[in-house]
Amino acid sequence: MFTTTAPAIPDIKHGRARALCAAGGALAAALAWIVEVPLLGIHLKVRLGPGHMGAGHIETIAIGQVIGVTVAASLLGWLLLALLERRTPHARLLWITIALAALAASLALPLAAATTTSAAVGLVVMHLTVGSVVIPAMAHTARAR
Repeated sequence: MFTTTAPAIPDIKHGRARALCAAGGALAAALAWIVEVPLLGIHLKVRLGPGHMGAGHIETIAIGQVIGVTVAASLLGWLLLALLERRTPHARLLWITIALAALAASLALPLAAATTTSAAVGLVVMHLTVGSVVIPAMAHTARAR
């Protein structure tokens, strides 16, 4: 008796495509940081932690942090999409909804913690840039069940 199995190539192609989504998001974030910080001179600083009269620790956002957080968020998005694909026939729509909600929620930190208006605007632009790259690209890789 012969049994056939589906080739692993579609999974490999999806994996590569999703890895490129994460890399594209990191590249977009790095480019946004390069335009904002060295070219425009924006100081991306946020106030973290509790403090007396708003005197928490001030952190300057470096390019390595931007790339690292972008890759981590993209990989979490990939994981969520993979789980949804196994559980529901509406994985793409559900994932897009969750991703957009996460993007909206992620804007709270720059709006609340940025030390200047230019830092807040710069960080919001960076979040929206990454979201505009990663969300449609990752959604495009979603498989029908």
